[in-house]
Amino acid sequence: MQTKPESSLVCALKHKGSWALLLLLHCMLLSSCVTVPITGRSQLNIVSSSGMLALSNETYGKFKKSNQESADRKNTALVKNVGTRLQLAVEHYLRSNGMAAEVNGYLWEFKLFESKDVNAFALPGGKVVIYTGILPFTKNEAGLAVVMSHEIAHVIARHGNERMSQALISQMGGIALNEALSSQSQKTKDLWAGIYGIGTTFGFLMPYSRMQETEADHIGLIFMAMAGYDPNEAVPFWRRMAAQPGNRPLEFLSTHPAPESRIRQIQSEIPEAMRYYRK
Repeated sequence: MQTKPESSLVCALKHKGSWALLLLLHCMLLSSCVTVPITGRSQLNIVSSSGMLALSNETYGKFKKSNQESADRKNTALVKNVGTRLQLAVEHYLRSNGMAAEVNGYLWEFKLFESKDVNAFALPGGKVVIYTGILPFTKNEAGLAVVMSHEIAHVIARHGNERMSQALISQMGGIALNEALSSQSQKTKDLWAGIYGIGTTFGFLMPYSRMQETEADHIGLIFMAMAGYDPNEAVPFWRRMAAQPGNRPLEFLSTHPAPESRIRQIQSEIPEAMRYYRK
């Protein structure tokens, strides 16, 4: 019986060392590039927003069940107030620049949780968590805005989506997120948890690259300025963070650049952020 001849692409992919696979990946990457707001950097994004939101909501729900919200009414209200100001500023910026769809489906929450860890994080969908352990470093409302605007910048810049896209290509052959969830649900969820590193020990997982951290610093400065917070407050905050004794880096620093080079970079970006500042 005569078999159906294989396509040239299939034959090429079977051939060891073929350029066809590289060409296929190249075409896929070109068609999946999106632009980061404010910085204009092109990034890879092959994941659906609905899939990321579903994973985010599931993870956040589990986090809330296993962690205690702070009973400190004053600081809880402060976190909510700063978060709401940043939310309004971010949404206004996105609407004004034709990017309102970036936060479709978001249900923002700004929560303070009891923990000695010096940390904070934000998830797709607008879930922003601050640990009480970071409050001695933020010192005041503007210092808290530095932290929260940085974390919100990660979400608006889709850094998690970018990392998830890279993981799906490198570990699962470029499969779509929704398909990966249906066919290999646990493996996909493990990838997602690894990217965000929630609940993991510092040193085992580092959620963001230095490039993404630097980009979040840049975007965060502008967001806090839009919300009426002085971007100059970022410098003393990061100096307080860098001044802590001991050799073990703080969890919140993650893969951040070295403190002094980071502060110099932030200082160079403050003039741009000040153009957006309204008291």
